[in-house]
Amino acid sequence: MVQAVIEIGSTGIRLLVAQSSGKGKQQKFTILDRSDNPVNLGRDVFTTGTISRETLVASLKILERYKEQLASYDIPDEETTVIATSAVREAANRDPFVDRVKVRTGWSVKVLDGIDENRLMYIAVADRLKDESASVRQSNSIILDITGGATEMMVMEKGRIVGAHSIRLGTIIVEQMLHSMMGTMDDARRFIGEYIRNTKKTLSSEMNLKKIQHFIVLGKGMQKIAGIIGTSVSSFLWEMERTEFDSFADKVQNYTPEEIIEQFKLTYPEAVSFQVSLVAYKLFLSLTNVKKIIVADTTTQMGLLLSRNINTNEEIIEDFNQQIAAGASSLLKKYQGDQQHAEYVKNASLKIYDALEDELGLDRHARTLLEVSAILHDVGMFIRADDHNIHGKYIVNNSEIFGLNRDDKSLVATIVGYHKGTRQPMNEDDVKLLPRSSRMIVLKLTAILRLADAMDRNHRQSLKEFRISKTADTFTIRTKGHHNLSMEKLVLEQKGSLFENVFGYKIVLL
Repeated sequence: MVQAVIEIGSTGIRLLVAQSSGKGKQQKFTILDRSDNPVNLGRDVFTTGTISRETLVASLKILERYKEQLASYDIPDEETTVIATSAVREAANRDPFVDRVKVRTGWSVKVLDGIDENRLMYIAVADRLKDESASVRQSNSIILDITGGATEMMVMEKGRIVGAHSIRLGTIIVEQMLHSMMGTMDDARRFIGEYIRNTKKTLSSEMNLKKIQHFIVLGKGMQKIAGIIGTSVSSFLWEMERTEFDSFADKVQNYTPEEIIEQFKLTYPEAVSFQVSLVAYKLFLSLTNVKKIIVADTTTQMGLLLSRNINTNEEIIEDFNQQIAAGASSLLKKYQGDQQHAEYVKNASLKIYDALEDELGLDRHARTLLEVSAILHDVGMFIRADDHNIHGKYIVNNSEIFGLNRDDKSLVATIVGYHKGTRQPMNEDDVKLLPRSSRMIVLKLTAILRLADAMDRNHRQSLKEFRISKTADTFTIRTKGHHNLSMEKLVLEQKGSLFENVFGYKIVLL
């Protein structure tokens, strides 16, 4: 099957055409065609806040050319995905821009959140590293991609995500700042350095950065450098010695834009961004003690193509869901949550979910939302025990959780907000305003979470083993061993009404 992905980025509009072969773990993509046309979306948006008419016209012309180009491959519109990143995302006139693209080309543009870009970046990099040794795949790592409009970063501990960030530090943003103040590259270095120092506190709360073993980077500029001073590891990976990169980056800072254009075959806008990005990569590197840099030849576009394979590959699904859970656990740790209680409630919630799976009418992703909600249900205790559910809702809504887009995160926040007490979510205005499908997710998952939370009321994990059985009208939880269940039964009477209303079962605890 031949598929196409078009990315409307801050510095240009890029087309990728690939042919897939095989299925599941054996699926591979062969690149058939690439196109990259510069456009001033980022410079418009990060200067004026909007996409100018001239840039809109230029963008539409590029997209119409791509439409003609794809016609030669006989690719139907449904096999062409169009995504937009930070520039369109931040534009005040993004909706008219997206509408004009739809009218002129027939393509619907999906505007990615920063965390969506993180997700696709992880998928793309994980695919490139899949044949590498466990020492790389399961190490403490930073994955970094500095683009025109943002810096996408993931922090990995033993191969598990402990932090995912979309930082508003892009090369075009820095360039515009320098232009407005008539600054030099020394000013850029100070600006980026201050920004990174402010970010360091957040990153250090997730992991000791001095324990980072691998520094993995993406980007066209870094690939060019790797081709000059790096060593090829595989078809899509290079290694560079850090000392050599530092020296190279320092040397390039003394080049004029014209010299960069000539030596690296870049356009003028790319040449200026190239210098800025090297400053940023070097300063991020200074947070760590790594000796080598791994450069991956991959893109968000490739991540999107690979993401379509997730739904058919059990191994990929399991790994991805584990990464989402790891990100949620890291957030709980950051807010000093009770990790043992969260682990118990998570496992109990999933056990209850699986017992009801044949009648839930929810997809697999809903189970992941329940898992994240269970891990984070008490995260608001960091602020105050009273109304911790409301504080937890705020924390979730204002945090980045790897693998969850804005809508997913909003659902998790709502579930966290209603896990405590006896209020019926279906009577609340914020739930009433949700689409019916989302309302049902909130109701069903909140009901399950309340039940699981009630089983560990004392936060001592007393009921470690239990079995679940169902009859026509009862949902029986049978514990192993001898326990005084009076406390749990009392709490279940208080918190079980939503479960009974939603699923129609009487809860019996034995």
